[in-house]
Amino acid sequence: MNTLTAAVPGTLLVLVGLTAASSAARQDAGQSARQADFRPAATVFSHRHAVDTTTAESLTPVIMQYCVVCHNDVALTGNLSLQSFVVEEAVQHAETAEKMIRKLAAGMMPPPGAMRPSPDTLVLLRTTLETLLDEAAAANPNPGSRSFQRLNRAEYTRSIGALLALDIDAGDYLPLDTKSANFDNIADAQILSPTLMDAYFRAASEVSRLAVGDPNASASEATYRVSRWSSQRELVEGAPMGTRGGLSVVHNFPADGEYVFRVSFHHETTGALFGNGRGALHTADGAEQLELSVNGERIALLEVDRWMHTSDPNGVDMKTDPVFVRAGPQRVSAAFLQRFEGPLQDLISPHDWSLASTSIAGAYGFTSVPHLRDLVIHGPNNVTGVSDTPSRRKIFTCRPTSPGEEKPCAEAIVSRLGTQAYRRPLSDDNLADLMAFFEQGAEEGGFELGIRIALEAILASPYFVFRFEETPDGATPGSDYRISDLALASRLSYFLWASSPDEELLTLAGDGGLSDPSVIEHQVRRMLADPRAEALGPRFAGQWLRLQDLEKIHPDVRNHPDFHDQLKASMRRETELFFNSLVQEDRSVLDLYTADYTFVNERLARHYGIPDVTGEHFRRVQYPDETRRGLFGHGSILTLTSHASRTSPVLRGKWVMEVILGTPPPPPPPGVPDLEQTESSQGGQMLTTRQRMEMHRASPVCRSCHQFMDPIGLALDNFDATGKWRIKENGVALDTRGQFYDGTPLASPADLREALLALPDALIRNFTANLLAYGLGRRVEYYDMPAVRTIARDAAANDYRMSSFILGVVKSNAFQMSRMPATVEEDEQQQ
Repeated sequence: MNTLTAAVPGTLLVLVGLTAASSAARQDAGQSARQADFRPAATVFSHRHAVDTTTAESLTPVIMQYCVVCHNDVALTGNLSLQSFVVEEAVQHAETAEKMIRKLAAGMMPPPGAMRPSPDTLVLLRTTLETLLDEAAAANPNPGSRSFQRLNRAEYTRSIGALLALDIDAGDYLPLDTKSANFDNIADAQILSPTLMDAYFRAASEVSRLAVGDPNASASEATYRVSRWSSQRELVEGAPMGTRGGLSVVHNFPADGEYVFRVSFHHETTGALFGNGRGALHTADGAEQLELSVNGERIALLEVDRWMHTSDPNGVDMKTDPVFVRAGPQRVSAAFLQRFEGPLQDLISPHDWSLASTSIAGAYGFTSVPHLRDLVIHGPNNVTGVSDTPSRRKIFTCRPTSPGEEKPCAEAIVSRLGTQAYRRPLSDDNLADLMAFFEQGAEEGGFELGIRIALEAILASPYFVFRFEETPDGATPGSDYRISDLALASRLSYFLWASSPDEELLTLAGDGGLSDPSVIEHQVRRMLADPRAEALGPRFAGQWLRLQDLEKIHPDVRNHPDFHDQLKASMRRETELFFNSLVQEDRSVLDLYTADYTFVNERLARHYGIPDVTGEHFRRVQYPDETRRGLFGHGSILTLTSHASRTSPVLRGKWVMEVILGTPPPPPPPGVPDLEQTESSQGGQMLTTRQRMEMHRASPVCRSCHQFMDPIGLALDNFDATGKWRIKENGVALDTRGQFYDGTPLASPADLREALLALPDALIRNFTANLLAYGLGRRVEYYDMPAVRTIARDAAANDYRMSSFILGVVKSNAFQMSRMPATVEEDEQQQ
């Protein structure tokens, strides 16, 4: 039996009477498929007969007839030519074959309107190509390779937290991370520069001072800002009860001493204080009061002068007298005392966004209240010492009681911190080098300064900043090798936790325990059960789904005055919690699209129209109807794929094709006008988004791509630009009817879900490829696709549960092995 055809499931179409394409057809690739010299006659046989008669050679004419008409050496549609492609030689052209497989799995080729062979023929072509490539990969696997990785912002923040019990924001020190293949941990995109290295040195210096404390600290300022897009009518998380608005942050104080807290307020376009009392009855007779507190204890109560103005000597700023605060992380809150509750006495519907417009702040009929703009903490002055902190308790596990005990104690501290920071046991040379820094600091300022200098050296070391994976002795160029257990431990921890390995994982790796597959599986399941695995939500799912794009979205306040930053943050949190719940409960990945539940707080539930939800905490709720299901009902996805003033079926369709199906459309050709340049009205009537789109895609140049994107996006057009359900636009009933590119009618989100679920291979493999890229820290290449298909097939046997995909990635050759570059040029390309 032919192993190639034996791997093709189900009833297959056998092509009878197909001959090799004529030389004329090969030379004139632009000839119409309807005029091709070969015309397939087809008969359906059972799988047994298909095995006996179908060969890869018989499928090459199918490509010549249906594909080469566009994908030839002249047209190069999609920058791809199949004019000389031969199916039985697919292994020699694996990259091209993988592109074909991806499009065929998504059902996108041949495109709508073009002649298509029967569905069974397309299935046979795809599975034949897959089998050829998968068998070749099984015989000669390529695990790929990557250069070393460096800690990005998120990994640096979490690694510092694990090492020193210190919460920092690495964005205060490190520049923005470069993204590639959706993620910020892709090795070959992590460029190095003198500026970047200087940032890591500066971070090492500042973090070591905060962790150990600095009795000689000089005064400096830290500024915390409140976004203009934040609403300030409600209690802020962390602030004392009985307050509204403002902010609450955990600030790391470097020493015990006196600090001054300065606040400034938002103002109107005229320069006057916003919310100065003209439109707020509760401040007409008494001043607003701003409370500053540390760990819930009031340190100052400032009366806000309703007449302050930007032209005043102090502008719209106020500050406290010096306040004594102890070193370490302390929660600082600056919030207004709550002066009123209940419905607002506005003449129109109150806006949820309390700062929707500064230009109407003094208008009659609008309730406006003062808004905090930023908080500045200045200090320390008059330093008295350094109190005990969580970081100091984590660092100083011993205390010398005599000079003779200093060095052994320091060696114990440095060895422990160095081992955890370097993610491997310290060599004798490593320890000697770090102890040299300790001795230098101890000579200048005593034991604690010595530890701080040694800690700074640890954090500035390339062994902490970079994740090196050493090539074993005896490896030759082009050969494959298994990475060390210690390197595997780091891959595991940064994949699942975005942080450094814990003691159990490092101990196992040091003893060679991770060479046992059963031990690896046990560790993966242990790590997934750990709260640190919640990093997968914001780190993997957040980046794969492009949730970071929400930060750039600010819907037009005139159309959406109830949208503000807290609602946006709730939307993002909903999607992260939803993904993490799938991991924690080990549910099917297809629940991403079909789940009839979500996670909301009161604010988000009110936005969705879900009743009986109160409070700021998120909880799992069932959707009350079928309008929302899975990701396509999440406000985060619907908002980031919209424009400020309207929905965008194009952006939503493009997002589905690119993020969910992994088949991004090509960029628009130059000179094509934007949709915004089309008329927004006609005959005195406002046009709907659909009507404007139909005018826009009247050009054949535009239609070739929009016929894929637009119906997908229109199926979601009942959701407005902020994810609210609607049935009209500009007073006109919405028409969301369309046709999926495979001919399936679409009119609603439910129709779109069904159409996509009919393409499970495309959905599952794209998810797997993204998970693999994130786990490996490199882009998924064409030679990785056999591994992707293997992981997907194995997961299918376990109902596509999340753990199957995660374990599949961890157990793959690509995750546990590496290939030594064959040439210097290849190595430089990876760098």
